[in-house]
Amino acid sequence: MKTSTFFPGFNNKKIKTAEAEINLVIGGQGPSLLLVHGYPQSHVMWHKVAPILAKKFTVVATDLRGYGDSSKPKTDKTHYPYSKRAMAKDQVEVMQALGFDTFKVIGHDRGARVSHRMALDYPQKVEKLVLLDILPTLWLYDNTDQAFATNYWHWFFLIQPYPLPEMLIGNSSDFMEKAIFGPLAASGACTPESIAAYSKTVKDTATLHASCEDYRAGATIDLVHDRADFDKRIQCPVLKLWGAKNPAYQKQDILKIWRTKAVNVQGKAIDSGHFIAEEAPEAMLEEVLNFL
Repeated sequence: MKTSTFFPGFNNKKIKTAEAEINLVIGGQGPSLLLVHGYPQSHVMWHKVAPILAKKFTVVATDLRGYGDSSKPKTDKTHYPYSKRAMAKDQVEVMQALGFDTFKVIGHDRGARVSHRMALDYPQKVEKLVLLDILPTLWLYDNTDQAFATNYWHWFFLIQPYPLPEMLIGNSSDFMEKAIFGPLAASGACTPESIAAYSKTVKDTATLHASCEDYRAGATIDLVHDRADFDKRIQCPVLKLWGAKNPAYQKQDILKIWRTKAVNVQGKAIDSGHFIAEEAPEAMLEEVLNFL
């Protein structure tokens, strides 16, 4: 176990699950709180909020399988190894290994999709759930329009068969890094150090492939699971926060949609784009701490 660079007072460790090895940082004291990152990032995305949360909680921030310094399991034709079900199982096994039978969860982007699946598959484990800037995967695919496809073009690019997206991104990794993180760097939301940590998603061959598999699973096996559980609803209390500046969601009734998927939902828009934890950490913390 070693001290984390981005998280003063936190320790870094790796835990083997049944199918992967998960990298994480852990710090603080109190009730357990799991933080699950999104694409194209890693656990580092929580570095502005985790130290504050650690004043009241034992905070565990993980790298999803395929991302950051977690392992990249071999995939298959069904993409099941990168399904949200498989990823959620990792997270539950990590928390179990750390001694936490139940816990609260905050998920962003892909991590929020993993957290959604986790709350369905392990309702006895998840006490409260915060979902940052997503709508249900199945709902989005079933209601895709030109506006969503334009703003979230990467959804439809990354799901293309191997090796097309891997080859195109790999040959243009510097350009992709600037395209994705340039605006966030200019605004100060992302630091050069955090961007360097995230760049692995487009510059490391194994991570790039795994991230594409994550999206391929989202368009295939995850939809199978979601259709099978269409009438199943999240039982724990849910806080839904979304970026008011995210064009994909500006015309949607976010809470109405989520109330078809969870029994107890509250939430609001945050004055932010998609990357809420880095663009608007204070506003996010106010809502999250009140909820938790």
